[in-house]
Amino acid sequence: MLTIDIHTHILPKNIPDWKSKFGYGGFIQLEHHQPCCAKMIRDDGKFFREIEENCWNPEARIKECNHHEVHVQVLSTVPVMFSYWAKPQDTADLAHFLNEHIAQITTQYPKRFIGLGTVPLQNTPLAIKVLEECKSMGLKGVQIGSNVNQKNLDDPSFFDFFEACQNLGMAVFVHPWEMMGQEHMQKYWLPWLVGMPAETSRAICALIFGGIMQRLPGLRIAFAHGGGSFPATIGRIEHGFNCRPDLVAVDNPVNPREYVGKFWFDSLVHDEQMLQFLVNFAGANRVALGSDYPFPLGENIPGSLIKKSDFPNTIKEQLLHKAALDWLNLDKSMFI
Repeated sequence: MLTIDIHTHILPKNIPDWKSKFGYGGFIQLEHHQPCCAKMIRDDGKFFREIEENCWNPEARIKECNHHEVHVQVLSTVPVMFSYWAKPQDTADLAHFLNEHIAQITTQYPKRFIGLGTVPLQNTPLAIKVLEECKSMGLKGVQIGSNVNQKNLDDPSFFDFFEACQNLGMAVFVHPWEMMGQEHMQKYWLPWLVGMPAETSRAICALIFGGIMQRLPGLRIAFAHGGGSFPATIGRIEHGFNCRPDLVAVDNPVNPREYVGKFWFDSLVHDEQMLQFLVNFAGANRVALGSDYPFPLGENIPGSLIKKSDFPNTIKEQLLHKAALDWLNLDKSMFI
């Protein structure tokens, strides 16, 4: 059964010294301190994450994919690389470097990898320009953060970008980043365990309540980590819409539950009962395998939760490849 993983991250093996190029710091560097391993370090010397060869080497990824029976990966950058805080043109230069790297890999291995780009979303006209470059490179969509310098995605400045994604037929993958309140919950890895699920719900609610999904029905948008806390709190969200429309329904009078089934989630929920709930909630045609490969908070064996489930094969086909192909607007014949 064809298996497509829509949530995987990749970096180039060698990253330029952006601090020297741009004249200020805050960017990520790679320190290859031993064979097949590297440290992601901010150029101020602060350690961010240890990564291994499978984070930059497509051959290593293919070997592991073969072992896990994953036929296709959708590649996107590591969210810390978004760099929305930087000067817009500098973020655009960084994005171009990252996007070209992904495009080269997808061109070299067209049956194994699909590419998503990144854009300087802090400047909408420039983001649209980079989006157009992504399409010309053969990338099938873009990955964006759940907020942009703490601006929610319903901010009017972003609408033209989402409209361009719809008009260009580019899929959008929303990944949580720069979690609200993270400075107050550093202990216990809470930004990743609590903040990220809340961030994804924040993004979904902003796009619904802000009317973006209402105004752009052709926008193909997917959310990481099973939609975060949104599916489990839809009752509360809907109740708030009904009981305080003066606060909630100020920009869009449509019940938020009406949008369920009109966008996609990845399957990364780490729990069989939650996966069953998510499929019942959104529909199997709107849940696509996502593993967060190659990071430790992802699914250790991509697709294993789906494959070992009691879902019939018709549902497993939806989860393992059909929903992904619909989101990306691609045909199965490209990969077999």
